[in-house]
Amino acid sequence: MDDQNKNLILAVVLSGAVLLGWQIFFPAPQPVVDPNAPVATAVDQGGTGALTPPGADAATELTSVSNATAEQVPDTARITIETPRLKGSISLAGGRIDDLSLKDYRVELDSDEIVTLLRPVGSESPYYALYGWAPGGALDSSDVPGANTTWSVESGDVLSLDAPVTLAWDNGKGLVFHRNIAIDENYMFTVTQSVQNNSAAPARMAANNEVVKIGKPEDLTRLLVHEGAIRQSGKELKEISFKSSMLKTKFTELDADPRWGQHAEIVDVEKDGWVGFTDHYWMTVLIPNSSDAFTSVVSYQESADVYRTVARYPTIELAPGQSVEITSRLFSGAKEWETIRNYETEDGVYKFSDSTDWGLFFFFTKPIFRILHALNGLIGNMGWSIVLLTLILKGIMFPLAYKSYVSMARMKELQPEMEKLKASAGEDKEKLQRGMMELYKTNKVNPASGCLPLILQIPVFFSLYKVIIVTTELRQAPWIGWIKDLSAPDPSSILNLFGLLPFAAPEAGTTFAIISLGILPIILGISMWLQQKLNPAPTDASQAMIMAWMPWVFMFMLGNFASGLVLYWICNNTITFIQQYLIMRSHGHKPDVLGNVLRSLRLKKKEGAS
Repeated sequence: MDDQNKNLILAVVLSGAVLLGWQIFFPAPQPVVDPNAPVATAVDQGGTGALTPPGADAATELTSVSNATAEQVPDTARITIETPRLKGSISLAGGRIDDLSLKDYRVELDSDEIVTLLRPVGSESPYYALYGWAPGGALDSSDVPGANTTWSVESGDVLSLDAPVTLAWDNGKGLVFHRNIAIDENYMFTVTQSVQNNSAAPARMAANNEVVKIGKPEDLTRLLVHEGAIRQSGKELKEISFKSSMLKTKFTELDADPRWGQHAEIVDVEKDGWVGFTDHYWMTVLIPNSSDAFTSVVSYQESADVYRTVARYPTIELAPGQSVEITSRLFSGAKEWETIRNYETEDGVYKFSDSTDWGLFFFFTKPIFRILHALNGLIGNMGWSIVLLTLILKGIMFPLAYKSYVSMARMKELQPEMEKLKASAGEDKEKLQRGMMELYKTNKVNPASGCLPLILQIPVFFSLYKVIIVTTELRQAPWIGWIKDLSAPDPSSILNLFGLLPFAAPEAGTTFAIISLGILPIILGISMWLQQKLNPAPTDASQAMIMAWMPWVFMFMLGNFASGLVLYWICNNTITFIQQYLIMRSHGHKPDVLGNVLRSLRLKKKEGAS
């Protein structure tokens, strides 16, 4: 590879390193929320025969509940939720599914505290699912069940597998409402709502299902993970983010809507839709039947700090003596690949596997994860699965790598000829360029072919990074010894001699954590340094200095990355070193690795002495 191509590669790599480092250490500032921002005024359509949207009476009720303390809204009795994977309860106040914890997942690796997903009003950061009806025609909000309605238990006292519960409420004016709630062995609730009109007048209403989140989450991740609302509307998937993003709309960027609130986006879905909230590893979404039409709403009431996703069904009119029943589902749990895929393929939840944020390189990310998941099923260890995945990827790309290494070897053979051209051309760069192109053509050498494997490594690297940080399967997944979580940085530290000294490593986010290198990042730096020693240092002094520093820059830059990603990079470097060494030997070039190492050390010693 000639000097120009080397400089191009160096520029791309270093620019990428600078941009990545800037995003990590200097995230985009969050906009300041104006507490005096105007609130959209609701339109009361109750007397016109149309429905009252949650932006009017229903939203006022929900907001008042959201802002109330536990004393102001005394909780009624609860129904226990108990399955092999879930524990929690349902409040009879509103029939809210508002208390849910995941038995299989711990908050911290060394803690017994399990992950709490849904939380009731009155607790920190309330987050719950609410089912009800929006009134229309002559009805008002007190005639239909809402957030504060006290339900009675008609059957069942514990919601568990094969043991559904049924709630009932009579409005005292001839409308009797029922709600049947069932749950499967994983994270899917099935909710059947029904209403019987025993009055002498027709009644207009619409089923209105919501997931409500109060307060912006404080532990948002910085990079490459979508956290916020997620909506499938037919074939379109839309993500609306809690945080600033170049690629995604933010809640505060949604337009005001007089019916639905201060910031809202409304989409009419004909079929194949679902809507809710997703974060790093967990998700709570409303799932109408795939053939059902509904209005999908994502809204944010900035003045009350209330986020809401809504599945509003079409208006129905019940004649006297008539009843209606509507069934939908609620997923609230971990975004496990196998579980979500089964809901998609077996239960008809359209494109449900896309609820995982696969990123821009999804065409790489999805296959990489599926291979990694399959390997883990065979091996039972995600760390060794990453090692084997690296071998597979390098094997797939070996034909291309072989051509690249052969081209580089032939370029080295042409080095004496190129030196002659440089000597004869002198300062005439155009003459030098013509001579080099003729030399490449005559000897059938493509100088750019050596760059192609490096270019292909970029999407693979970012795809694997995405897989490691977003998939639940990698969360708290151990490898060997001290690596107990492949999605977290190497916990060992050179500052305490990897645990030999009697004090702990610096905490993440502190200044010393940047230089607190673990064992894996140090091995990564050494592997990159040794890979460089397959070839003598460049003759150009500035280029030689950049190349000499690059392994150690990457060592510090990747030092706080997920251990699984660093493990992949070490394996990739090791396999690349072996491949390149053997190919160079097969072409009659015996790399003087030890000699190059000693020469670089002597050069550094000489520079230090001077």
